[in-house]
Amino acid sequence: MLLLLLLLLQLLLQRLLLLLLLLLLLLLLLLLLLPLLLLLLLLLLLLLLLLLLLLLVLQLLLLLLLLLLLLLMLLMLLLLLLLLLLLLLLLLLLLLLLLLLLLLLLMLLP
Repeated sequence: MLLLLLLLLQLLLQRLLLLLLLLLLLLLLLLLLLPLLLLLLLLLLLLLLLLLLLLLVLQLLLLLLLLLLLLLMLLMLLLLLLLLLLLLLLLLLLLLLLLLLLLLLLMLLP
């Protein structure tokens, strides 16, 4: 009877030891996986940061394009103003010519 009890106890201890070993192995695996998970998280964070930087660069580019467009519009406005001024000068010259012609006609008349 005592032998049977001892055998049972030994079996139980063996199972307990096996369970403890399995638990230890699981813990070791978890400890090995933890840096990998941290690395993955860090990589994800880096990717997010890169995306944010890309968005910022895109926004800056858009702003630059808008500024360029504004500059172009200003230049066109200036050109239009210059053209208008030239037209006004031409009109003034024409008026002066007409006035001179009129004066000449008046001088020729007796």
